[in-house]
Amino acid sequence: MKILVVNCGSSSLKYQVLDMTDESLICKGLVERIGIEGSILTHSKIGADKFVLEVPMKDHKDAISHVIEAIQDKEHGVITDMSEIGAVGHRVAHGGEKFAESVLITDEVLAAIEDCVELAPLHNPANILGIKACMDLMPGTPEVAAFDTAFHQSMPAESYIYSIPYKYYEQYGLRRYGFHGTSHKYVAEVAADMLDKSIEDLKIITCHLGNGASIAAVKGGRSIDTSMGFTPLAGLAMGTRSGDIDPAIISYICKKEGITVDEMNSVLNKESGVYGMSGISSDMRDIKSAAAEGNERAQLTLDVYAHKIKAFIGAYIAEMNGVDAIVFTAGIGENDPLTRANVCRDMDALGIILDPEKNETREQSVISADDSKVKVLLIPTNEELMIARDTLAIASK
Repeated sequence: MKILVVNCGSSSLKYQVLDMTDESLICKGLVERIGIEGSILTHSKIGADKFVLEVPMKDHKDAISHVIEAIQDKEHGVITDMSEIGAVGHRVAHGGEKFAESVLITDEVLAAIEDCVELAPLHNPANILGIKACMDLMPGTPEVAAFDTAFHQSMPAESYIYSIPYKYYEQYGLRRYGFHGTSHKYVAEVAADMLDKSIEDLKIITCHLGNGASIAAVKGGRSIDTSMGFTPLAGLAMGTRSGDIDPAIISYICKKEGITVDEMNSVLNKESGVYGMSGISSDMRDIKSAAAEGNERAQLTLDVYAHKIKAFIGAYIAEMNGVDAIVFTAGIGENDPLTRANVCRDMDALGIILDPEKNETREQSVISADDSKVKVLLIPTNEELMIARDTLAIASK
């Protein structure tokens, strides 16, 4: 069966087609500037040159229709007829407490996703537009929703309840949800395969380090804690997000600067983190270059970034009473040996020893020293494949 995986943003759309007979990627693409002047589709058939189409696309339905044309194109396509697409898998940002796993999309499921819009106002509306567009253009094709939050629904209450009046949880659903769940689940499963052990017998800490970043404690294949919270703002210092701070800082700055809570929320999401600390960039490559040239704030930023990750790793080791493997994934986790080295430095007392030579790679591999009690792994994430696997399993039923 061939699966189409769709990931819709407010004005963009990523897609992949995978042949699930061998889980191979056969094409992928990106649609940008949906509903904006200069709409463009970039389509890549694996093993062939990119195909670029510039055409007005007033909405997500327009965008999906051009995707459908591209994957059927005689020269650039990968199928001859849409009947070859057995199902569509949609990435959905937030499923609240309603969904602990991927599900077949029905009218009831779509309504439940719409109920979660207030929990993810920037993402769920776009996800819904993509689902409705596919349902209109591909009637009869099974549609599956895979939720960023679903994997973390296995967390025990002590991991997700905030120490604020309980009525706010009951009335508004204020709790830790966690995100990047599809990525954390995927790399944890790959880690178990690499170690040739059952995931049910492993304690794994997965570090998804990109512009947005989160860490998860995965015990017996289930997420028992994660760093992101009610929103993706919590936890680690990220590209432009603050991560965890003293909440009293918010009202203090609002009063000092004469700004609103909404304006302060924008500061915490768009002007903080690596960008805010360094004053240089949200890109870790720029920070590393500046630090190498002697910029003290850039070096401080690198130190804070690694310190926050180490703190969560230590907490999760305590929470799980040990750890068998630590996984680095996503843009920074996969491509930045320095960050991995900074995080793992001086952790030998916990049985974590990185091999400097093995660490100089971007390929999936074990990068810990042979005498390290804890295995350190580099695993490129593949959320689309995880979504496709879930979609295949559900559609096959």
